[in-house]
Amino acid sequence: MTATLTRADVMRRIEQTGVVAVVRLTDAAVGRDVANALMAGGVTAIEITMTVPGAVELIEELSRTLPQALIGAGTVTDPATAREVIDAGAKFVVSPVFRPGVVEACHERGVPACPGCFSPTEILSAWEMGADLVKVFPATSLGPGYIKDLRGPFPSIKLMPTGGVSHTNAAEWIRAGAVAIGAGSSLVDAGAVAARQFATITANARAFVDAVKGAR
Repeated sequence: MTATLTRADVMRRIEQTGVVAVVRLTDAAVGRDVANALMAGGVTAIEITMTVPGAVELIEELSRTLPQALIGAGTVTDPATAREVIDAGAKFVVSPVFRPGVVEACHERGVPACPGCFSPTEILSAWEMGADLVKVFPATSLGPGYIKDLRGPFPSIKLMPTGGVSHTNAAEWIRAGAVAIGAGSSLVDAGAVAARQFATITANARAFVDAVKGAR
């Protein structure tokens, strides 16, 4: 499948809202409800991780039925999987690690690559390789100060901390220099999903969007 949006288009939309929902589910059947709940709260960039059973099929379904959303794929660690999810309709690809082959596979098909990096050396290497956005992961133990420190030597690198980001500290990450934040369990609460309390997810999404907007 050829991407209908350019890499620049996708990045612009991700940065505009500043929130990427990291969706990890044990049952793909609720994927559509979760996506709708996120979108109702203003989060349109939705990353379906490859740990979700039937992830590729869910990406295909959501990409086809929710064209107004940016459906991406997460936990992608090899080029073959990158090509598979892009063919299924993924508009961006996120990895927990930096694998040059994954970046190359994404760019072959005109889709943004967002590798996961931890150290300054990894971050610079990924950016020089052409990463469209560098996922700083796991950001749990780093804190917003780490992003601020990185912005000194690397002012042009686009950073997205993931791990340990909540709606209560989202503004701090943005003020520190992140162009977007990745949010998993603090946004897509597993208990709310299990109880089918999708209004909770919508409220969470709205809180994240408002926090990012307020920080800007």
